[in-house]
Amino acid sequence: MKRNKQIDIKRAVALAATFNFLCSCTRACLLPFLTLYFRQLGLTPAMTGIIMGAKHLISLVWSPVASLLSKHYNKRRAVINGSLVCSAAVALVLLLIPPTDVHTQSSSCNMTNQSSGLGDDLLMSSVQPETFSTTAHPKHLVSQPGVTVPAKTLADPESATTSEASLYLHADNRSHPRPSQENVSIVVNDSVREPTVSGSAVYPAIGSSAAALRNKRSDLKSEELPGGETPEQRSRFDFLGSLKAMDAQHQLFFLILITVSVWEFVSAPLEWTADDGLYEYLDFADASDRYGSTGLWRLLGAACGVAGAGLLVSQLSCLIAAQTVRSAVHFYCYAGLTALALPAASCLPLYLNRKRDRANGLLKAAQLVRGSPRALLCASTTLLVGVAGSAVENFLLWQMADHGSNELHMGLSVALALLSQAAFPLLAPRVSRLLSPGRLLALGAASLGLQCLYYSFLWGPWAVLLAQVLSCLSGGALWWAVKVQCEEVATPGAERSVGRVYSALSLHTGSGLGSFAGGFVVQTYGLAWLFRGVAAGLIVWCVCLLLLQWRAPRQRRINYSRLLAADASEASDSESEQERDWLDKAMDDDGSNNNYGRRINH
Repeated sequence: MKRNKQIDIKRAVALAATFNFLCSCTRACLLPFLTLYFRQLGLTPAMTGIIMGAKHLISLVWSPVASLLSKHYNKRRAVINGSLVCSAAVALVLLLIPPTDVHTQSSSCNMTNQSSGLGDDLLMSSVQPETFSTTAHPKHLVSQPGVTVPAKTLADPESATTSEASLYLHADNRSHPRPSQENVSIVVNDSVREPTVSGSAVYPAIGSSAAALRNKRSDLKSEELPGGETPEQRSRFDFLGSLKAMDAQHQLFFLILITVSVWEFVSAPLEWTADDGLYEYLDFADASDRYGSTGLWRLLGAACGVAGAGLLVSQLSCLIAAQTVRSAVHFYCYAGLTALALPAASCLPLYLNRKRDRANGLLKAAQLVRGSPRALLCASTTLLVGVAGSAVENFLLWQMADHGSNELHMGLSVALALLSQAAFPLLAPRVSRLLSPGRLLALGAASLGLQCLYYSFLWGPWAVLLAQVLSCLSGGALWWAVKVQCEEVATPGAERSVGRVYSALSLHTGSGLGSFAGGFVVQTYGLAWLFRGVAAGLIVWCVCLLLLQWRAPRQRRINYSRLLAADASEASDSESEQERDWLDKAMDDDGSNNNYGRRINH
């Protein structure tokens, strides 16, 4: 009783819910829109996929290692606070990286209310690629207020390399009038040339004069170096020197890759470290069953964050400062909400249980999954779901932007998917009576495949909302079936470790591999064929999954509590008559003694 008086369970659960809500809201303000920001900077789909894949793989390796180190040195709270502060700082560093001038991927906004020449310059740099390739559709030049429409992703399997060029666009309407819709040209070193399509964007062609000017500029730089050193000699030991030798787009790619890797390195330990400390605290207070409520608060926080950020950004003008585009608001919201999460992190209840070895727990959990055929089928399904989920996570907003969606449409669509996923526990009792966990797992994967197929045929800004309701099955039902599978496979006390094995396979391993492959598929075939290929693969796997589940042997766990109860019932049935005879005999003896005493007294 003394231990329970010292620990306030309700306060601990409330603090944990607040912390998880704020952290999820913080990530949702930025991460869903991150690939869209990379596209506006000028990265190709393949480069975006490599960056996101590296991000997932770093989290896969570093999260458990950092959590173990923080437990070993008893520095969990310092790791949590440091991760929050450093992640906000590194995220703001991304805003310092300038966009490449290889091609134009800026936001397209209505600049009629902009009186300065800078607004005209932004409008010139945000012309849709269709205006360069054809003049049959001038409607693409008409921009709507507050709409962010990056350049449409096109597929070109023959050319995947980019060209370096400088666009001399004149913004002063008084001296250089704006080009009309019927005739749009690009001035590259005093020569007008038709642009070429490469990869997923429009690149202007380079004349021989541009190459000669670039070579002459590099020769002048090499002559100015002290000591007679050439840039090639210095770049052998200087990575920055090697970056200078690249074209503008590859420089941008490597700078973003390094920054995102550092960002994931400092932010990855946050979730595992906080979860371990909180779970051990509740387990110490014999209230580990209350830990499951944190998942619901994460979904609600993510829904609020992505919807709020989308609504806020969509209401802003194209420029919120002299040179700052409105996409930077996502990063500012991320930093601001991180500051709000710091007080909750300082008060978060944590406990250090040195007897619990999580490293051995994860290895035993992996062995349990490997030893069960049905568990292996569930693991394979979560891996494929992670691959498919990476396509939705990385490139769904690209597909929506190509069909006229702005940040408001994007934020509300992602929020609707999260809310649908959070609503499945209300339907779980009824659905579990109709379908087994294995069939429900196949139904969840098939629902995700249908969503991807629907994404490939979008026709308007709000069309995506119809498919987001299926996230109740593709997200909620699927992970509910995975949770049931964890309980069937895991030994007592190992449920969380088995669950982490499944989440690592889906959220990090599958997402990382899917990001690498998805970027190259979009680069080669386009966005629509990426979603169609993912849908076809999931549907085929669901059919195979049902057949394999039917053939796989079912291994039942021994429920020791029921076994003891059964033994007790059998013993009671066999000995009931003897106990009844003994009790009747004792009562008769007691009654006879009392009657004998009464006769003596009389």
